[in-house]
Amino acid sequence: MKVLVTTLNAKFIHTSLALRYLKAFCEKDFDVEITEYTIKDPVMNVVSDLYQKAPDVLGFSCYIWNIEETIHIIKMIKKIRPEILIVLGGPEVSYDTEYWMERIPEVDFIVMGEGEETFHQLLTEISTTRKYHFVYGLAYRKGEEVVLMPGRPKLKLDDIPSPHRFTEDLPSLANRVVYFETSRGCPFSCQFCLSSIEVGVRYFDMERTKSDLLYLIDSGAKLIKFVDRTFNIKRDYAMEIFEFLIANHRGVVFQFEITADIMRPEVLDYLAENAPPGTFRFEIGVQSTNDTTNELVQRRQNFMKLSRTVSKVKNSFKIDQHLDLIAGLPEEDYHSFRKTFNDVFELGPEELQLGFLKMLRGTGMRKDAHKYGYVYMDHAPYEILGNDILPFTDLIRIKRVEDVLEKYWNAHRMDHTVKYLIAHEFASAFDFFQEFGDFWEGRGWQKIGHQLEDLFTRLREFLLQREAKNMAVIEGLMKLDYFLGHKYKPRKIWWDFTLEKSEQNAFLKLLAEQPELASGDFHLLRINEKDLHKHAMLEVLPFALQTYLQTGEIDNSSQELLIVHFPPDAQLTASCYSMPMHQTATV
Repeated sequence: MKVLVTTLNAKFIHTSLALRYLKAFCEKDFDVEITEYTIKDPVMNVVSDLYQKAPDVLGFSCYIWNIEETIHIIKMIKKIRPEILIVLGGPEVSYDTEYWMERIPEVDFIVMGEGEETFHQLLTEISTTRKYHFVYGLAYRKGEEVVLMPGRPKLKLDDIPSPHRFTEDLPSLANRVVYFETSRGCPFSCQFCLSSIEVGVRYFDMERTKSDLLYLIDSGAKLIKFVDRTFNIKRDYAMEIFEFLIANHRGVVFQFEITADIMRPEVLDYLAENAPPGTFRFEIGVQSTNDTTNELVQRRQNFMKLSRTVSKVKNSFKIDQHLDLIAGLPEEDYHSFRKTFNDVFELGPEELQLGFLKMLRGTGMRKDAHKYGYVYMDHAPYEILGNDILPFTDLIRIKRVEDVLEKYWNAHRMDHTVKYLIAHEFASAFDFFQEFGDFWEGRGWQKIGHQLEDLFTRLREFLLQREAKNMAVIEGLMKLDYFLGHKYKPRKIWWDFTLEKSEQNAFLKLLAEQPELASGDFHLLRINEKDLHKHAMLEVLPFALQTYLQTGEIDNSSQELLIVHFPPDAQLTASCYSMPMHQTATV
């Protein structure tokens, strides 16, 4: 009996931990093959590949991001191979299971909840007596009837073999995200989250965890993302893993989902002192700063303590932070969400993800949707379309905020410019993203693509139309950001150079002969005039660059010559230097 388990990942770089757990648990008794696709792959290509692999049992891991595409594939493969047995599993089909069995008659079985033991027992029954009523946690068909068996007790986690030891994974480890868990379950009860349904937290053995991590590190993994819902809930356990990874990281990046308001000061102090810069990333779900909203969704959160943690981590300059918000939670109207957004943006996260409430099957939020007048999509991802206090018109405005936020903040294309605009030109961060988002929509730019240069020219057009007060300073910062956004000397710019060609040549000659005139360590570069022409760019700024870089303050009492050096090695970043224009009078 040939068994194939598969899924449609959101992106090629993603990997499915669930499939690897199934294979690890079952392979002692069954030949289980893993194959992965993405939601962007043409359905015919996927079906053709599955057909050629000729499995007897075909299992799909189902999530909100892939269920609709998965259904198309199932219907096609079942027409071609009606004898194949189709098994579904995963969080999307573990709830409202009878609905899925009725909606997709081509499906023979659904594994509900934690799947390793149930899937193994199902394969055993398929290959022997086919007495499916012995398989707890299974939904199956008995003639025209759908039978849902009771759930099974939770496994002892260490009874599950490691999902990380497959040699076929080794060639691609460096180019894909490796998902890793040290525990299952969540201690919290947030009603919008599926994790709230599982009571209690179970942990894998520490020595097993360390052994698997070391194996992945030694095998060439570059990014390991921990999928524990609250990695730091057990302080001693988390601390031991932090210490182990700091001692053994070897350049690998590790990402954790943490609850910031319970992070102990001694842990933060340890990380600030010992964590190598860039080795750890923290994902922190804030969701809302509205106390009433958090109470309604049973979310315990102390925003003051959370803010202290985020600020302390940020000030260590060691760990990037990704903060999450959810628009559309109960009793959070447009103005309340504006406050939530500004509260969190003020913390200065490297990335701020703005998501929209989804009515996930099985959650308390979906059960209580009628209490707040929610309307939402019938099919995955079940995103809300409005409620009693947040109509669709407000939702689509907030979506414009999300769009500009992704392009101009999370992509880090214009950090200097955006920070200045928020501090000096707009009432708040939210107002900048909202006004620009509305302008973007009004110009119809959402219907067409863009290149990097377009992002600068469109922002400039918006600010000119708005009659921004200090356009000379803003354009200077935009030029600085544009230069810093390139690994190599850019071939084109989106503005007219301030300096004539002859002036640029004269300045480059001066810098080659008297490099000490430039700020910082420019003279240590020891660049000759020929290499300056190849790897440097000059522009005039209407403010003192070094004052700005050191203090964030704009001194526009005099102009400065901006000197940007692009190292031939693209692994290195561009460096900025400057000198007051009065020093260049001889030119």
